Amino acid sequence: MALRTLESLGSLAGKPVVVRCDLNVPLKDGVITDDGRIRASLTTLHALLEQGARVTVISHLGRPDGKPEAKYSLRPVADRLGELLGRPVRFDGRAPADTSPELGEGEVLLLENLRFDPRETSKDAAQREEYARELARFGEAFVSDGFGVVHRKQASVYELANALPSAAGRLVAAELEVLDRLTENPEKPYAVVLGGSKVSDKLGVIDHLLPRVDSLLIGGGMLFTFLAAQGHPVGKSLLEQDQLDTVRGYLGRAEELGVQLVLPTDVVVAEKFAADAANEVAPVDGIESTRFGADGIGLDIGPDTAARFAEIVAGSRTVFWNGPMGVFEFPEFAAGTRAVADALTKVGGLSVVGGGDSAAAVRALGFSDDRFGHISTGGGASLEFLEGKSLPGLEVLGWQP
Repeated sequence: MALRTLESLGSLAGKPVVVRCDLNVPLKDGVITDDGRIRASLTTLHALLEQGARVTVISHLGRPDGKPEAKYSLRPVADRLGELLGRPVRFDGRAPADTSPELGEGEVLLLENLRFDPRETSKDAAQREEYARELARFGEAFVSDGFGVVHRKQASVYELANALPSAAGRLVAAELEVLDRLTENPEKPYAVVLGGSKVSDKLGVIDHLLPRVDSLLIGGGMLFTFLAAQGHPVGKSLLEQDQLDTVRGYLGRAEELGVQLVLPTDVVVAEKFAADAANEVAPVDGIESTRFGADGIGLDIGPDTAARFAEIVAGSRTVFWNGPMGVFEFPEFAAGTRAVADALTKVGGLSVVGGGDSAAAVRALGFSDDRFGHISTGGGASLEFLEGKSLPGLEVLGWQP
């Protein structure tokens, strides 16, 4: 069965519609620092409003412990959403059960953070169903457009889709189309760049994609587990001792498959984890030979590695990138991430930034979204899709892997 899209719902003119968006944006002192996910929701919301639908938007923000917390309120999001839509967005900070579902024509309502209610993420299906029924009061149809949560069986993602006629929004449909291109007959050469802190977070992706790619590039904190597996001392760099045998298996499997598994040849080593830490570039076999000795900590790929990674990325026709190359939040250790991001803008085919920290990094480093083929809004969901896992929030909309 194919994914149900907006068209399957028929005319929505004058009808109340609930839209599950992913408006989980970063906030600092109540100010939104990256509105990318809000912007990503606009295509679907505009499509519904142009039909004359009466739209209630629902979302979560952060990880409140099943009760209201002021710092996780969606009120700032309502203001920004209204600015971007070019129309007022009504915000109601009460629980859905206490909020009136009545909307005027063309009016948009944003409900308060779904996770202020423990039933949203409850392990008890009956509790989730009860909460979904309260949310269903706001619509005659449900549009699922929060790609960042489709890998979760939560009330607003799964049970609500069963409670109302439901379909995927434009964003979810677009995400699926792009991710499908990464797994089904991708244009060659195909490179995958993986970073971030832990190898254990990427095991499923490596397993699933290794037979499909031409090059697998490893950066970020996870690179030190690969280096240690090759016998290199890594100082106090991030290391998952329990993954060494797994990593050795990947190195051998890549060789058998003829996949180019590219590891750094140099790294930026610092005296401590801090933005102003003294640092120097070292070859991967000399991390503990720097002036920091065995206390040195690797915080970025080195310039030679960055140049090599950039060359492979820019010369590929399909590229998927997930995870920064270093601690990009510290300017001194952002060069590797910047080099990969810049190379991605030069890909002649499909370039995909895999959400999460990668999406935050490219924006923090000053790259505009339109310089990439696609920036995913769901890091965890993207990875689980590429691992071939079941995604309940999609299957409830008719999608089958």
